[in-house]
Amino acid sequence: MPELEMLERRGSAERARESVGATGSITAVAASDFTEAQAREILKRAPDNLDAALILGSALRKRGEARCAKNLLQSFVELHPGSARLRYELGQAMGNVGEHRSAVAVLSQAVNLDRSFAEAWNALGDQHFMLGDLEAANEAHVQHFNMLVRDPRLRKAGSLMREKLLEEAEDAILELLETDPDNVNAIKLLAEIAMLENRNDDAEELLARCVELAPDFTMARHRYATVLGRLARFEECIAQVEIILKQEPRNAGYQQVMASELTKAGRNEEAKAAFEKCLEEYPSVPSLWLGYGHALRALGQRDECIAAYRKAVELRPSLGGAWWSLANLKKFHFSPAEISAMETELARRSLGQDDRLNMFFALGKAHEDLKSYERAFDLYSRGNAIQRAVVKHDPAMPPAHIASCKLLFTQEFFLQHARTGCKAPDPIFIIGLPRAGSTLLEQILSCHSSVEGTLEISEVATLARRMERDRADGLSYPEMLADLDADTLTRLGEDYITNTRSFRKTTKPFFTDKMPNNFAHVGFMRLILPNARIIDARRHPMSCCFSNFKQLYAYGQIFSYSLEDVGNYYRHYVELMAYWDSVLPGRIHRVHYEDMVADPEGEVRRLLCYLGLPFEKECLQFYESDRVVRTASSEQVRSPIYKDSLEQWRHFEPWLGPLKEKLGPVLDAYPEVPDFGD
Repeated sequence: MPELEMLERRGSAERARESVGATGSITAVAASDFTEAQAREILKRAPDNLDAALILGSALRKRGEARCAKNLLQSFVELHPGSARLRYELGQAMGNVGEHRSAVAVLSQAVNLDRSFAEAWNALGDQHFMLGDLEAANEAHVQHFNMLVRDPRLRKAGSLMREKLLEEAEDAILELLETDPDNVNAIKLLAEIAMLENRNDDAEELLARCVELAPDFTMARHRYATVLGRLARFEECIAQVEIILKQEPRNAGYQQVMASELTKAGRNEEAKAAFEKCLEEYPSVPSLWLGYGHALRALGQRDECIAAYRKAVELRPSLGGAWWSLANLKKFHFSPAEISAMETELARRSLGQDDRLNMFFALGKAHEDLKSYERAFDLYSRGNAIQRAVVKHDPAMPPAHIASCKLLFTQEFFLQHARTGCKAPDPIFIIGLPRAGSTLLEQILSCHSSVEGTLEISEVATLARRMERDRADGLSYPEMLADLDADTLTRLGEDYITNTRSFRKTTKPFFTDKMPNNFAHVGFMRLILPNARIIDARRHPMSCCFSNFKQLYAYGQIFSYSLEDVGNYYRHYVELMAYWDSVLPGRIHRVHYEDMVADPEGEVRRLLCYLGLPFEKECLQFYESDRVVRTASSEQVRSPIYKDSLEQWRHFEPWLGPLKEKLGPVLDAYPEVPDFGD
């Protein structure tokens, strides 16, 4: 039996004994053996009997009568000021009726009375999550994990993680797994580290193993669903959440996760209905209104979306994610009262780091709209500084990767592999940097009768990482591609086609994969999918880089949180693309955003010609499409092409010196490219 399951059962039994022993009135058998009817009978004879009240309250809550349970248990609070179990049961009942702030208060009392009360820590984390306070939720869930885990090596690793010493924590866990390879707690903790470092493929494999070993390990399955969502494998994610909901069907937090994942999967009417059902039962939960706003935004229901976001901040003014979601609506402008409210929240020392981060970016957008550019830049910079301190970005990695690509992917190498790979012509890869116009290109192409728009799919990078992990000789990517035979390369291409099929909802012959970072994998893509088309979306370096700098991403794009990092990244991107052009002449079609703005029809015709597709006028009316778009550009592509954003960066030019310096000759040469000396 996995260690966690044993601990949970043992902890449950110990809690039952502790509850029974509180008054000594029900000591013959375990409390769990008593029925609701017996508890009612005892309360008739002894109305102040805490044990019977706890049994009855728990039974009422579990069968959906949480308000009755709350009223019953509340009457016992003054009589039993030292009972942690009473406050736990009361907090659970309060949470079930949507009184999440009150639930946090009484559950906090429970863990203060008994710091080792694992279930109370978990419930406290759930209630913080429902209020949208993700930092407090994570801290409580970590405490829950620590209470369950008795192994001192894992507790030490958990402490190292809280101190941000992730490498030391990983070493400690790997040492433990050498002697106990099936320790599910250790595997889950290792996956948490991988997720913190954005190594989501590694985390996915670890958590898949975890739930295989311990199918009832709900926390691990929840994290497994989370990482599947990060990898845009939404249908698989939904399947995992369905399993969790079978175990805990009334858990509002998991219901919210399901609704959110339905939104990401493009099942937006289902998502909207799921959120509305939750909100009928829990109308005072700000995080539900936030998620509901996201679903409405995906459906293009702008006014309703704004109302939902505003309801979220009305319920919790410190909810930074809701403020940023409003700011991220491109033509939304905050009122003076809303700006004042954000300033007030930012001035509070108790404001959580995640809320503070979101609010810096939101308030930066507010001041940019007011043309207070110096103030806006200061706010963007402060938000970026917070995020840069926690992301793991190594600026030396792109140059090393470029050097490896230049050594391996020569013209001679591609000629040797001219007949390799899967011949399917289905994929149309749209690559480049975020904020360079890739969503616009995808929206245009998705309006063509032969092209289906999908998502930013991580499958190419996933295939590369899996190969690297499976190499027994220690060779890394891309060097390890040198000795792959034709059959292996063909199989990898077929794997890509198979593994991306779940993203395709129509029978159109072609589909887009809009993962921008795939520019690093062009050589690999050419080997395994030689008939795929590749489009490079490019935008003026200052405009593109500053647009990334002021964009707060949910996760990923870790190069965007300093001017120096984003400038370096853009320069390296241009250098690598110039190399691909030299060894794969004519294979990549480049679209400059400025050209698309100046001459939409001409650029669309050239694009479709490259793809071998006939011109269709619907591609020029892309803004009339009701297709769901989930990126930061979702509103922009619902409007005709406009020129407003081309020169916005110039308002901030006095403070962009570090960016210009890092871009160097790439900026001077644009739209051409400098000589990189290849």
